[in-house]
Amino acid sequence: MLKRTSLYAAHQKLGGKLIEFGGWEMPVQYTSITDEHLAVRTAAGVFDISHMGEVTVSGLGAVAFLNRVLTNDIRKLTPGQGQYTLMCNERGGVVDDLYAYQLSAGVYFLIINASRIPDDVAWLQARATEFKQGDQDLNLTDASHNYAAVAVQGPRVKDFINDCIPGASISAKRVVCVTELKKNEIGGFPFQKGSVLVSRTGYTGEDGFEILGEDAAIQQIWDIVLAKGAAFGVKPCGLGARDTLRTEVCYPLYGHELDENTTPIEAGVGFFVALDKGEFIGRPVLAEQKANGVKKKEKMRGVQDDGKIRATASPLSDLGERCGGGPSRERHAKSVALHRHRHGLRAARFRKAGNKHRNRNPRQTCARGRRG
Repeated sequence: MLKRTSLYAAHQKLGGKLIEFGGWEMPVQYTSITDEHLAVRTAAGVFDISHMGEVTVSGLGAVAFLNRVLTNDIRKLTPGQGQYTLMCNERGGVVDDLYAYQLSAGVYFLIINASRIPDDVAWLQARATEFKQGDQDLNLTDASHNYAAVAVQGPRVKDFINDCIPGASISAKRVVCVTELKKNEIGGFPFQKGSVLVSRTGYTGEDGFEILGEDAAIQQIWDIVLAKGAAFGVKPCGLGARDTLRTEVCYPLYGHELDENTTPIEAGVGFFVALDKGEFIGRPVLAEQKANGVKKKEKMRGVQDDGKIRATASPLSDLGERCGGGPSRERHAKSVALHRHRHGLRAARFRKAGNKHRNRNPRQTCARGRRG
């Protein structure tokens, strides 16, 4: 039995094409991947991301624990800040990639991949059992069932998002309105009779916001975003466009570029490995690879002249064949396919200088937009 998000009825009402994804019944598209992809690049799109997982880590031992199990340096965060990071096994392979936010002193909020929730939680709980840091307490909770979420992405989002969630934040990053959040920041905002968390992170290469809250709040926000954003060209978007958008800007996806047999160095995201912070799980392997190079390397290659991302290049399995793939902006860019190259090939290069999002290689894209 597939799981459904609280927005399932909304997807049906809008004519979304529903598929299985990571154990969930999710919309892959509403009109077409092309329309939805271009809406995000030129105006705005709203995605249901309620299938993502959430874990809270708190207590006096939280910082030491997270720096033990994550590759980035959690000590760099202050309340309201977030960073992209990874969890690795002892071989250096990626257990999952995620975002980690500090909500307040000693309280951290992790956003993990939907397909990895059971594995991630079990892995973290096992590491927490092993963790000993004097008498410092450590609390780890799978909070995934407490949150639904939407992502509102695109260059026009900033023009209407304050009308969707009006007012100043009341927790985490303190700002007078949502659009005052900076990249990789998160704040708690009052909404109706409760509150929601709003981050400004994005995984499409565009500016945008992620909104997390209880089911009822997110159902209302979905409707409000479509109503308030109508004049700015907002469209509901599915997993197909989310995939082509992230591929176009060279962002990795767990299960495709990243897995338990591929290290961050091999996947080209070594920028998020803080070897200088001290010991952490997987560090010896990653340090050796950093120093001596790797035998296999993920390579980004812009190859598809027909505007399609092939099924073999899609982390959504046969999505390319079932839905016709997805283009980059028609008048500016060719689409991108990912191809795994072994035997120490040259650093990845990203073909197409069409606009600010597509003239960087993966390392530059990450360095400028995603490291905390």
